[in-house]
Amino acid sequence: MVRRTAFALAAAVVFVPGTAVAAADPVPPVMAALGDSISAGFNACGWYVSCASRSWSAGDDPDVGSHYLRLLAVGPGIRGHNLNFAVPGSKSADLEAQARQAVAAGAAYVTVLIGAQDACAPSEERMTPVPAYRARIDRAFALLAAAGVKIFAASVPDLKRLWRIGRDNVVAKSFWALGHICPTMLARADSDAKKDQARRDRVRDRVRDYNDEMEQACAAYGPGCRYDGGAVFSYPFTLDHISKWDFFHPNAEGQRALAQTTFKAGFPWDGATTLTPEPLAAGG
Repeated sequence: MVRRTAFALAAAVVFVPGTAVAAADPVPPVMAALGDSISAGFNACGWYVSCASRSWSAGDDPDVGSHYLRLLAVGPGIRGHNLNFAVPGSKSADLEAQARQAVAAGAAYVTVLIGAQDACAPSEERMTPVPAYRARIDRAFALLAAAGVKIFAASVPDLKRLWRIGRDNVVAKSFWALGHICPTMLARADSDAKKDQARRDRVRDRVRDYNDEMEQACAAYGPGCRYDGGAVFSYPFTLDHISKWDFFHPNAEGQRALAQTTFKAGFPWDGATTLTPEPLAAGG
């Protein structure tokens, strides 16, 4: 009997009596991560540096178990074809350029996680308006659709939960204040004043609106897009999942939780129909 890895088991389609089994998709020849610092693995392995190897999406650290490694377990043809175009600090306005990079690189599957920085503005007034967020997502998705790229779209994490779990931690509050980290949500973390409570609620509502628009954009894209159903937003993360270098970004444990949670909501992949990748360009 052939043994299967944990990643392969995680990618398997489970049959439930009385239900239809979704048709499996061929493992893509090339995949890419699009988004911001979360997908770049920022602060997951060092002081204020990106750590692409620990990205929940395209990383190759076995302790994280990224989408890439789970795909590799069922489709070895993807080996070495994991690209990461996510850039720390990126907002929805940057997604179109990242999508162009992914298409140019021949990616057949991308993950998208974008919006935290749109909400984490210096002030509420400077948060990205919801219609602008949606328009930017649609432009990026149009580029990907023209190239036949499959998309996994993740929801933006619940920033208010981060405030709630860290507000009693002196070190976390110090980092937030000194680093001016996500001031729309994390400024005056100790305050229970009604105006600050209302501000946090409005920022949380903005994130929820972004997630609603991402879900709708994914639905409009058709069967080539899978939304996580709000799995990232509703994940009950703790400070154990957060980098102690800034108390904002996911650490390795947080990246692992992201990988596991999102992959469950993604496409069923069939290793038996793995596509053959084109040779990577020199320097790729």
